[in-house]
Amino acid sequence: MNDIIPILLPILAALVVIGGLVPVLMKARKSRTQYLGTRDANDPVEPLGGGGTLLEDRPAAPAVRQAPDAVDLEGLETGVPDDAAGLETIPVETPLPVAGRLNRLRERLVKSNNVLGKGLLALLSSDKIDEDVWDEVEETLLLADLGTEPTMQLVDALRERVKVLGTRDPEHVKALLREELIKIVDPTMDRSLRVDRHADRPAVVMVVGVNGVGKTTTVGKLARVLVAEDKDVILGAADTFRAAAAEQLATWGQRVGVPTVKSDIDGADPASVAYEAVKAGIDQEVDVVMIDTAGRLQNKVGLMDELGKVKRVVEKLAEVDEVLLVLDATTGQNGLNQARVFAEVVNITGIVLTKLDGTAKGGIVVAIQKSLGVPVKLIGLGEGADDLAPFETEGFVDALLN
Repeated sequence: MNDIIPILLPILAALVVIGGLVPVLMKARKSRTQYLGTRDANDPVEPLGGGGTLLEDRPAAPAVRQAPDAVDLEGLETGVPDDAAGLETIPVETPLPVAGRLNRLRERLVKSNNVLGKGLLALLSSDKIDEDVWDEVEETLLLADLGTEPTMQLVDALRERVKVLGTRDPEHVKALLREELIKIVDPTMDRSLRVDRHADRPAVVMVVGVNGVGKTTTVGKLARVLVAEDKDVILGAADTFRAAAAEQLATWGQRVGVPTVKSDIDGADPASVAYEAVKAGIDQEVDVVMIDTAGRLQNKVGLMDELGKVKRVVEKLAEVDEVLLVLDATTGQNGLNQARVFAEVVNITGIVLTKLDGTAKGGIVVAIQKSLGVPVKLIGLGEGADDLAPFETEGFVDALLN
């Protein structure tokens, strides 16, 4: 008996090790796809964290009654019960058409707490326009985050026109102010989104920005805009560092019938997820692939480098057509500093300005465009699911002055 024990002990130890490996192997089988190639010269062969990515099935419209005000905010509601199956599902919603969304945004901006246009109009309509008034006009513009150079440009133009015309009529002054504001907001900038499918591949849109600006929510809302335009979309949940970010994005996708590519491993390599999202988009011949990235802290060099890497990896499959930077309008000049840092890492093609209804600093639109030479393409004026729409220069200025 004593002779058998030394033989049995190694066998028992081996069985224990094999038993511990079984759950790991089973979890690895859950991944439907895994990017195994070397993505960059300094990358490991396998994704960080050893996990692959999962492509969810395209959500189908369930047999449910549409919720009266299908929602809003972070898209985390569970939906209405399916009477036939007795189960809860997330209803696939019908987004508002772009025209209706624009009207709602104009109304919200008019009602918002913004004093830029009203303050300027009051000053310029006063009985006497002297140096003190012009100083107040300049101060109002600077407080609205217009920036020093654009402020001086606007003040000089208004000074000249008011002096030449010698007008004090409020309606005439308002017309002058409108013309000059439109010029400085710049209607010549190309604000169109590059979301049209190419002959052999989908359009690829990366969405970047720091934590807390509403980036994942913006991706979900933009998906609604594209679905309303009859585009076929796939979402890529490359924000693998923030807890529940992938689930949040997938819920937004489910609401409008859009599938999401996400990792089944916490902390997986963002570049791998982005790669697989684009690969799925090519295989399924969709119109647009939208990639949500992690909220990079602009002072963390390593994380910013990671963002650049995500873009390089994606471009091994397809060119990135749009890089949209999401900024919170309430952060004012701090948002401008963020924009400059991101512009050094990736080629930003457009700005999405959120929370514009919660600030009097509408001038940040001009400051960002002047600083980067990049247009504001989309604005958000609320927490509702359809509170995101294309930026219109004249509509924006009119809302400021009304």
